[in-house]
Amino acid sequence: MKKLLYLLPLMCFGYSAMAQVPSGGNPGSTNPSQRSGSFPGAGAPAQNTPTGNGRLSGTVIDQETQQPVPYATVTLTLPESDKPVDGTVADEKGKFQLKNIPAGSYQVSISFIGYKAVEKSSVTFTEKDNTVDLGNISLASDTKELDEVVVQGQRDLIEEKVDRTVYNAENDQTTKGGDATDVLRRVPMLSVDLDGNVSLRGSQNIKVLIDNKPSTITANSIGDALKQIPADQIKSVEVITSPSARYDAEGSGGIINIITKKNKLQGGSLGIDASAGTRGSNLGLNGSYRRGKLGLSLGGFGRTGYNINGSFENRQVTYNEDGSQTVTLQQADTRSRMMFGRYNFGWDYEISKFHWLSGSVQYGLRNFNNFQDPLITQTFLDNTLQESNLRTVDMGNYSGTVDVSLNYIRTFAKPQREFSLMTLYSRNNQNNDFTNNILEQSNEEIISRLKNENNSYNQEITIQADYTTPIGDNQILAFGGKDILRKVSSRYQYFTATGADGPYIPLSNDLLSNVFNYEQNVTSGYLSYTLNLDKYSIMPGARYEYTTIQANFQEEQEVEIPSYGVLVPSLNISRKLSNGDMLKAAYNRRIQRPSLEFLNPNLQASNPLNITQGNPDLEPEYTNNYEVSYNTFIKNTSLNFSAFMRNSRGSIQPVRSVIGQDTILTTFQNIGQTDHYGMSLFSNINISNKFSLNGGVDTYYAVLENNVADPLYNAQNEGWVVSGRIFGNYNFTPAWGLQFFSFFRGRDVQLQGYRNGFRMYSLSIKRDFKDKKGSIGFGAENFFTPEMRMRNEINSPVISQSSVNTMRNMSFKINFSYRIGKLNVNPQARRRKSIQNDDLKEGGDNNGQMNSQQR
Repeated sequence: MKKLLYLLPLMCFGYSAMAQVPSGGNPGSTNPSQRSGSFPGAGAPAQNTPTGNGRLSGTVIDQETQQPVPYATVTLTLPESDKPVDGTVADEKGKFQLKNIPAGSYQVSISFIGYKAVEKSSVTFTEKDNTVDLGNISLASDTKELDEVVVQGQRDLIEEKVDRTVYNAENDQTTKGGDATDVLRRVPMLSVDLDGNVSLRGSQNIKVLIDNKPSTITANSIGDALKQIPADQIKSVEVITSPSARYDAEGSGGIINIITKKNKLQGGSLGIDASAGTRGSNLGLNGSYRRGKLGLSLGGFGRTGYNINGSFENRQVTYNEDGSQTVTLQQADTRSRMMFGRYNFGWDYEISKFHWLSGSVQYGLRNFNNFQDPLITQTFLDNTLQESNLRTVDMGNYSGTVDVSLNYIRTFAKPQREFSLMTLYSRNNQNNDFTNNILEQSNEEIISRLKNENNSYNQEITIQADYTTPIGDNQILAFGGKDILRKVSSRYQYFTATGADGPYIPLSNDLLSNVFNYEQNVTSGYLSYTLNLDKYSIMPGARYEYTTIQANFQEEQEVEIPSYGVLVPSLNISRKLSNGDMLKAAYNRRIQRPSLEFLNPNLQASNPLNITQGNPDLEPEYTNNYEVSYNTFIKNTSLNFSAFMRNSRGSIQPVRSVIGQDTILTTFQNIGQTDHYGMSLFSNINISNKFSLNGGVDTYYAVLENNVADPLYNAQNEGWVVSGRIFGNYNFTPAWGLQFFSFFRGRDVQLQGYRNGFRMYSLSIKRDFKDKKGSIGFGAENFFTPEMRMRNEINSPVISQSSVNTMRNMSFKINFSYRIGKLNVNPQARRRKSIQNDDLKEGGDNNGQMNSQQR
């Protein structure tokens, strides 16, 4: 909507200006990216229009809040004829400038939708006095009611800023009825696999924020957290590949910030989004109300998955010291069911002209079950069958997350000066359990049972203070401090039982039953400086973080983990070229602390021949990032190019060893060294007002090694990884439209092998209701591909493993959405800020295990 408000005055002026261009004149371009400081409709002067050396400048601000009004329209006219001579649009900070103005007296008009226009008469330029600075120009509110409509703005699909790339998801209709994973698959530089695991330029060491807020919900699984966010509620996705000093040092691959839709208009609205299909259904309700100084929002989203079937095959070979080989074959049919939900309440209140309060409470839940019916295991020694067993496996993962935030913002009469104080409480409780029923192969009766219960929580309390102040007209200084108190606990217990209904008896072995407690305190401070020149923007900064850790087992002594500090520099530079194109370069240093997934000492043995165990002694890994990018616009096509280099040391990598003759134990150590070199291209093509096409390709070359001296465990690998996407919209009529999407990822290079590529696609058709208040549609996914096979290969001197997950992802669904409400324009945007904990390495290695749909 905001972009629409910006464009309306431009469009109105552009048409009138073009109508008055004398014959032979050039009306110029109405696309801002095809000009440099000129006004739409005045991209080039008429052939007989004189030019001069006059210069006009000023800053447009809100009369009440004293904050800049970005993209306000500035027109220069002749008083006697009201004929437009020149014009421009203010930048994001409300600043504008006009050059080459002929000597004479003019009238200057400053306007923006939702404000009363301001006229400045008798603005005079002479040969000697040729510079006029209007200073701060205050615009007063001019509220207008919009009766029973949904206000939506059309923005460019991709926007480039000095430190991030913004994907405006609200302009993409191809994700209807999906969740955040469907949106992220369309975002440049991101890759999302079939389990929902997200990688940025080949790295899964990323931090996902929701409305600039962290959450413990992502500390265990980013993929699971994304399934709780409906695609229809996502406004934009910010990919921050080079975070400034204001952001936490963690997230070595970068930061993904998901911005959800909010109502900033006066009045109330209520929306419903629903989808029902052959694999899953969802229902969402979102309401908002704003009157005067108070704004309220309440919403909920639920998603359920069913009829998710597949299969699992695993063949692993262990090489024994005597030269013999132990071959293990496993096979199972799998089925899954799941339920996700996310519910939120938010409010904001304008205490006075310069003081704001805001708060929110959010709750997210996840219930996931996976069944193997049954899992057949056969073990051979030199082609002779040694053992065969049969079991059923029931794995359950249940979690609930609560996030409570309270924020205060203080602005000042001087534009861009601001102080903020933000607090956040976040807690995730999770049960990750499994049960094995060992069966008699002749009649499939239960002989014995094995159960693992793993109850854990991850709690964070955060307080953050920031202060920003301008220095002169083109500089900004920002500094602040932050403290994160993190407490993690994992209680795990193994039980055994005989028969189908015998009582469970706990095992007392400390390796199988214990309590692990982990407390971490991260204290940080930062300083950031921004310099805006005529064509350049330079943003250097530095951040220092000091981390203290205490860890212990209930049944053992404390785990000694030393404290450490790290200084993290960053530098972002952008240059706007004369034709409106943008060139960017950046460097930053990042760290990645291990999350509970890598620390948890619980033995995850739902598959008894592939066991995973965390390592409490892990240290953070360190990464250097370098990148350059270029953004241009050619006719109806926008193009985004980028290239990057990333190197990590002390990388957390899996270490696999053989227990007995047929069991693989996977744990983690700081032994890795990884280097990535890559580039990406994304294009947005507006072929006509009915047809738009978007697509891109990402590729990188990965060099991986673990620096282990022992030749039995030393590993290295390298190779190219390619992924790409194409999607678009075609409107048959103003009411009927077609959307399509396709994504592919090539073979993924891993330290000891590879994972094969995959592809997915969808097609949907929808019909909008009257006044665009809602829509109904039908969609199909992977309709030519009944099943998809994902192969994972691991090879080392002691282990050779090949596992295949088969997923049946073909689905069909019906989508429905509707909006009601009565809104009116309020130009006073409420100040919104929130804490960002850009924390923790997530997404462990699951080689030899089921993926999330099969586990």
